[in-house]
This record gives sequence, C-alpha cells and structure tokens, in this order.
Amino acid sequence: MSETILLTGATRGLGRAMTAGFVERGHTVVGCGRSVEQVEALRSEYGEPHRFDVVDVADDASVGDWVRGVLETHGTPDRVVNNAALINASAALWEVSAEEFAAVMDVNVDGTVNVLRHVLPAMIERGSGVVVNFSSGWGRSTSAEVAPYCASKWAIEGLTQALAQDLPDGLAAVPLNPGIIDTDMLRSCFGGNASSFPSPAKWASRAVPFILSLVPQHNGQPATVPGG
Repeated sequence: MSETILLTGATRGLGRAMTAGFVERGHTVVGCGRSVEQVEALRSEYGEPHRFDVVDVADDASVGDWVRGVLETHGTPDRVVNNAALINASAALWEVSAEEFAAVMDVNVDGTVNVLRHVLPAMIERGSGVVVNFSSGWGRSTSAEVAPYCASKWAIEGLTQALAQDLPDGLAAVPLNPGIIDTDMLRSCFGGNASSFPSPAKWASRAVPFILSLVPQHNGQPATVPGG
C-alpha cells in the first residue's frame, strides 16, 4: 500500500537516497531541505504528487507553516522520517564555539522536536503512524572530537524512547541507527577512509525497506539498519 512519507533533510546524502528509494517503491515523499538549488532539483526530478520545500527545521515557525501546508495538500503523513542533521568540525569539546555547538543541537534535537510538535497531533487524531528519528552509532557509543554530535544523538535516543511512552496505541516512535555510510558528514571525520563504507544509494537499498517495515509494535525499540 502506498504511503505518504514526510522526510527532513531530503536534499542530500541519506535523505536524497531515501527519497529515490521511497519514490521507486511507489510512495509519496513530502520532503524538505535548506538549499534552494537542491530543492528545485528534486522538484524537477520528481513532480506531483511529491512535494519538496525549503525549510530550516531549526526554525519552529517555518516548520509549523510547512507542516500546515503539507496537511492541507497531502493529508496526515503515514510515516515521518527525521533525518536532517549537522555534525561539528572535528575538535575537542572545549575548542567548539558556542555558536557551532548550538547549531548542531538546533538542527539535530530542536529540529526533530519542531517537526513532531506540529505533525504528531494530526497523527494522533487519525490514530496511526510511525515516527523514525535518526540517531547514530554515536548515539549509542562515543568517539573523540565529536562530543556535540554525540550529545545530540544520545538526546535523540532518550527523547524518542520517552516519546514512545507518550504515544497512544496505533502509533510508534523508533530511534534508528543508520550505520556507517560514505557521506560528506562521515568524510568530515574519516577523510578518504570513508570510501570504504557503502554509498548512500547502496545503503538505501537496505534502509528503505527496513524503515517501511517498522510498525506500531516496534514502538520505543531502538533499531539499526541491517548490515549497518
């Protein structure tokens, strides 16, 4: 059955690969990103019924306007995938500026909450839906020089499991570790060694069907993309 999937960070990396994967499987993608050029490229490649908008998830007012528009044009999404994220430039925590730390938390944590604040009431009213909040291996372990990113993804793990306890029957919230993928974000940490990991497209061939397999019975259960 075809679903409507609300996807943040749809314009690049994992989000771009998931967009292609969901569309190929016959689903409708309602996505957002911050780049005007990349959003326009998605609009050109995928016409109606798909929808792509320029949205900064860290801006609650903009998210609210976007979600209200989506509800009007596409109805309540069946699945919400909070993928948008930033990582800090590799550095010891005390070398990370207050502005950079805030930017990571604003997108990774506040951005996730902003989307849920506006979309969950409609999903609860309908009585069904699955929320997938992207965590990370660094949401369940730690490494040097990525403390802000680790903090944000550990927050997603706790936030999602607590949210799961608030949700009524018929809905689910799942924190998802995507695994290690050769993205620009990984290259900022691993450099050229990132090429030894799967490309976003190869990863999506496993990740998209796995995300689509998550159902209300998975509520609150931390998940990892197979092979990740």
